[in-house]
Amino acid sequence: MQKILIINGHPDAESFNFALSEAYKKGAAKAGAEIKQINIRELDFNPNLQFGYRKRTELEPDLLEAQEKLKWAEHLVWIYPVWWGSVPAMMKGFLDRVMLPGFAFQKRENSLWWDKSLTGKTARIICTLDQPEWYYRLVYRSPSHHAMKRVTLNYIGVKKVRITAIGPIRLSKKEFREKWLKKVQKLGEMLK
Repeated sequence: MQKILIINGHPDAESFNFALSEAYKKGAAKAGAEIKQINIRELDFNPNLQFGYRKRTELEPDLLEAQEKLKWAEHLVWIYPVWWGSVPAMMKGFLDRVMLPGFAFQKRENSLWWDKSLTGKTARIICTLDQPEWYYRLVYRSPSHHAMKRVTLNYIGVKKVRITAIGPIRLSKKEFREKWLKKVQKLGEMLK
């Protein structure tokens, strides 16, 4: 039984991202996966990494629980909207506060290199866009994809990361959204 953690980074519980989250969850449950979920909007934490890495800020209970879920999971499913070529502010704060040295990675003394702590996991990014995916890729060069896949997940040891970008959501018709909900449910069924 695969252990899947769904992390939803949208601040609005009535967003299409939450519908996508439920669609993936439904598919993964149908496939027999063990599923846990983090809805970042529901966590009680300060998203500001106030002192950077210079001085340790104690983690709130919700962030300690999130770290346990991240360690537990074999497959991470990140669901979020792309805003200004990046992730929502609360999700960025979550990453800053949770993916700390000593948990997600460890810098080597007197070296530019680091050890990756969350190896052996796979990930799926499901993100929504207000433009067509091809436009985001060709014109803007997909900055959020690079930041999440290479600079975040690969950096901490998650090697295999697949990306599903859905857009444009703004002005989309009901049929478009329903088609994507079915596709995302199928991804869950395939445990990908």
